[in-house]
Amino acid sequence: MRHANLKMIKSFPGGKDALAVAMGMTIHAFDNRLYNRKGQDFTADEELQIQSFSGTTFFADAVASLSGGVFVELPDVSDIGNDELLEKWNALYAKVGEFSGKFSRAISDDVVDQRERQDLSAAGEGVNKLVQELLALTFRIYCKQHEKED
Repeated sequence: MRHANLKMIKSFPGGKDALAVAMGMTIHAFDNRLYNRKGQDFTADEELQIQSFSGTTFFADAVASLSGGVFVELPDVSDIGNDELLEKWNALYAKVGEFSGKFSRAISDDVVDQRERQDLSAAGEGVNKLVQELLALTFRIYCKQHEKED
């Protein structure tokens, strides 16, 4: 989680000092939690607040990854239709193509090293996220009548 915290801190205007103030903490108390000093750590609620203040999803990404999954941020669907679905399909085709190329290069020497493994994992997560976004959009557009009946 510390890596996610550092990324969120970097995303917050003014950095760590400003974020500590926004959280209502002294910089010393904030550092104790950040670096796990004296057995201190951020609570899940504090992590969520840091994520909200930083305007990122790094905490959600880290929790999902540690849980063996992937966090998928659902798009705003207030004004969506077939054009947006087509855009998602095109983005998915492009991501699958990128993944395919990385996969072919990674296995070309019959060994997948650590860097290649990380690259393939990231590319696979990208494909998975797009599939989940596509499904969410599809269900929100085309399942409206069924949701009202339930």
